[in-house]
Amino acid sequence: MNRELFNLDEISIRGLCLDLLRSLWMIILTAASVWLAVSGIHNFIYEPEYTAEATLVVSVKGQNNAYSSLATASQMADVFSEVFQSDALRKRIVEDIGENIQGEISCTAISETNLLTLQTTCPDPRQAYLFINSALKNYEEVAENVFANASLQIVQEPQVPSEPSNASWLLIRRYLLTALGGLGMAAIICLLYIFRFTVKNPASASRQLDGTVRGVIPFERKRFVRKKRKKQKQSLLLNSPVVSMDFAESSRRMEAKVEYHMHRNKQQVLLVTSVSENEGKSTVAANIALALGEKHKKVLLVDGDLRKPAQHKIFEDASKNKVSLDKVLKGMVSWKDAMVFKTRDNIWKLFQYHGISDPGEVLREETLAKLVREWKQEMDYIIIDCSPTAVSTDAEIWMEAADTVLLVVRQDWSDVRVINDVVDVVWQTDRDFAGFVLNAFHEEWLKRQGEYGYGDYRRRHVEERG
Repeated sequence: MNRELFNLDEISIRGLCLDLLRSLWMIILTAASVWLAVSGIHNFIYEPEYTAEATLVVSVKGQNNAYSSLATASQMADVFSEVFQSDALRKRIVEDIGENIQGEISCTAISETNLLTLQTTCPDPRQAYLFINSALKNYEEVAENVFANASLQIVQEPQVPSEPSNASWLLIRRYLLTALGGLGMAAIICLLYIFRFTVKNPASASRQLDGTVRGVIPFERKRFVRKKRKKQKQSLLLNSPVVSMDFAESSRRMEAKVEYHMHRNKQQVLLVTSVSENEGKSTVAANIALALGEKHKKVLLVDGDLRKPAQHKIFEDASKNKVSLDKVLKGMVSWKDAMVFKTRDNIWKLFQYHGISDPGEVLREETLAKLVREWKQEMDYIIIDCSPTAVSTDAEIWMEAADTVLLVVRQDWSDVRVINDVVDVVWQTDRDFAGFVLNAFHEEWLKRQGEYGYGDYRRRHVEERG
């Protein structure tokens, strides 16, 4: 199937936001990892430096003229700097302190003042403090007669530095790097969502899927109802009072299109399946049968999913005389004796009450063909709910007995390529393909310009495809 890498209208804002929310722990974990990594690298490569500082004032001996002192400070700044940085003074400092000093000393004049700033920078705060104190104590012995007409007075005494004076670029940017790490993970999650080849909204289904979309069933949350003093989840059936009108009407519209397709092609047996589990195929099959029953059609609903049967749970069947379909397939009992009928539903049902490990032992093409011929003589329509194609090959066996196949596709669930491969299998078995039912699709949060909703989608396809 020729297809662009992705199209903007195939992106669901709601689905993207929910993916980000579900993966929030990964974003937080990534941000925390970046924070710890930056801190670890900082501790490994960072070499702190501590600076002790003193402020000195230059005064000219025998003069009280401020202008003269200012001029002298400006002229003598370089001289003072050379003296404080001289090897002779450093040697004298080492002798005074009694240990080698690893650090630098600098002296700079404060612009337009007669003040000097003396700084010592060392890897240890104690050494920086001892360094500057010893320099202030011993500079006159080294300078000798250089400052015969000038003197230095301490305006601000040096203090032991309490924190490093050189900032770490890693620490300065730690918050930024942490945020970028979290955003990077969020971007990866977004890209994985965008390039995940699934059906994300109804607008993209007709372009992605190789077949006709027969309807869109909106997502409906199961509600709890109290039965026999216990709360139980109510199945999403058309005749249930707890389902929404939108869900019920969408299901009926979908059934009408499927019925029209079958009537036009003179078909009676519809096989309902999906690619993966939990796509809602059993509920869709049940509602198709119920909708046909509302039209007073004689309908047989067959639970052909022998591995994980669900129809008896959906209809909450509590029959005392429970005869499973596998016994009918084995020839142990007649299908007429195994059928269940309730006036409320107005459909006949063949249930499988328990899962079996190897359905291949009872699923025989000859047996199914014989049963289907008998069902066709007695019923208007036969709806078969079988196991997903990704779970087993049971669906292919049922296809041989069916007239047409309907695939249920859940929003953002199965890979489109796998879905279309199943369609190819249907055609290879020389069976008709009725199309797709998009199930459990959520309403989009933000509609882009030109995008239509579910109702518009259904009306448009009714007009285009009859």
